[in-house]
Amino acid sequence: MSELTFEQMLEESLKTIRNGEVVDGTVIDVKPDEIILNIGYKADGIITRSEYTNEPNVDLTTLVSVGDTMSVKVLKVNDGEGQVLLTYKRLAAEKGNERLKEAFENKEVLKATVNQILGGGLSVVVDEARVFIPASLVSDTYEKDLSKYQGQEIEFVISEFNPRRNRVIGDRRQLLVAEKAKLQEELFANLKVGDVIEGTVKNVTDFGAFIDLGGVDGLLHISEMSWGRVENPKKVFKVGETVKVLVKDINDTKVALSLKFPETNPWANAEEKYAVGTEVTGKVARMTDFGAFVELAPGVDALLHVSQISKAHVEKPADVLSVGQEIVAKIVDLNVADKKISLSMKVLEAEETTEETEEAVEE
Repeated sequence: MSELTFEQMLEESLKTIRNGEVVDGTVIDVKPDEIILNIGYKADGIITRSEYTNEPNVDLTTLVSVGDTMSVKVLKVNDGEGQVLLTYKRLAAEKGNERLKEAFENKEVLKATVNQILGGGLSVVVDEARVFIPASLVSDTYEKDLSKYQGQEIEFVISEFNPRRNRVIGDRRQLLVAEKAKLQEELFANLKVGDVIEGTVKNVTDFGAFIDLGGVDGLLHISEMSWGRVENPKKVFKVGETVKVLVKDINDTKVALSLKFPETNPWANAEEKYAVGTEVTGKVARMTDFGAFVELAPGVDALLHVSQISKAHVEKPADVLSVGQEIVAKIVDLNVADKKISLSMKVLEAEETTEETEEAVEE
């Protein structure tokens, strides 16, 4: 029986490995772009940066130290240079896929950091397994720009799991919809007409502003923004600001809001403030052929009929008045129920003439 050489005995004492096999190894050297492991084989194993992590340009010396042990998968027993090519990332991804499979079956809520913004959505990594969240499943509202999610930790569920087709889909939208439904239920259980509630301006349009009341959006119509006139809501409100609003009406899930608080109603003491015979000062707000509307206070407009502008004949109000002009007139009629006030400048003119005549007689 022939004796084995030392090299032969050493080789027989080392294990054999195959492509695809999972082996354990100990780190014997680390470079910025590769890791060298002793895997109990006649050749050392090599893990390149791209086979260790999905993070580009990372310095492996900051992640791994000599003496560390890890489980890896064999990619090639001989990479052409007598070394064994290994992968840590792919084995971790396989384990990660098992984790995702369990989460998919159990409808578990996962949490991960967005590591990449793609054209059609977001990419996150769970235990080295990649999950794609399409743009349509990122939020419960349309979002054109997804860049704000970069580096943000988000919650989601796995809505589709098919790793063979490389389709592992995450869904954040359904969590937001469910949370919103819960908040709506809680809010509507306590909300009633007449309540004053704090909200955040969510969106501003030409006809009003949508206010987030905490899971429910209420509409603050332009006509309810002030007792006076508001020409452009976008000049009054900014997205993100906090406002206190009055709940005017609730119709199913629609909430109408108002800033016309009863205690600030300019018509509340109109009988005293705008009694017939009272002399008032106001600004011409708008004009028609039959008269001018004069703002006495925000929300209180009075009509100065063309026939009441002057003792002299006036064809059209615009011939003698202009928008924004301040005038002094006397209240000649008040209808609080219909919120109508009639003014006259002619009466004051007549009174001034009478006073002048009396003073002349006295002299």
